[in-house]
Amino acid sequence: MFIEQLPIVYRKLFPGTIWRIPRKEKTVYLTFDDGPIPEVTPFVLELLRKEGIKATFFCVGDNVRKHPDVFQQVLDEGHLVGNHTFNHLQGLYTWSRNYIKNVGKADELIHSKLFRPPHGILRYLQFVTLRRKFKIVFWDVVTRDYNQKLSGEEVMDIVKKYTRNGSIIVFHDSLKAEKNIRYALPRAIAYLRAEGYKFEVLTEENIKDGI
Repeated sequence: MFIEQLPIVYRKLFPGTIWRIPRKEKTVYLTFDDGPIPEVTPFVLELLRKEGIKATFFCVGDNVRKHPDVFQQVLDEGHLVGNHTFNHLQGLYTWSRNYIKNVGKADELIHSKLFRPPHGILRYLQFVTLRRKFKIVFWDVVTRDYNQKLSGEEVMDIVKKYTRNGSIIVFHDSLKAEKNIRYALPRAIAYLRAEGYKFEVLTEENIKDGI
């Protein structure tokens, strides 16, 4: 459980960040990390278009640089984007000055006020510096679709076990996650709809209600 749904004690280390946005109606928020890439992101976009769902894509700046057409497709289809650093850096293992510069480099391409740290890890200086410019969005459920030791069925089990009203759910439009996301994402959407959830995109307005 520590990985799939981080405990309250960890969340309290980062005051003012967003993990979950509960509503009166059962609502979830789909987010996708690590893209955009041509091998996976178009599949996600096609499925979301078919299902009438808008989502938030936390993009790696170098992938935006390499695949600007795919990034533009995300924008053209009405999804929101967020910053996920330029090189998918893990804050714990990166000097804060270099980490903040890397986020700034990604911002030159992504132009979003939303930021999600890779692996959900930030040093304190990184956190207090970045929150001056960005709204930092973590998650309530990470599906672990990137874990190639897990099957698509096991990824689905994570969605079923941990999703609750207001959950911000993380999938990954990455090569590591390709097999599992192709299996689990359409089934997760169908399951959540059957459970009475509606899907919303992260906006400045609903983020204000986040916890």
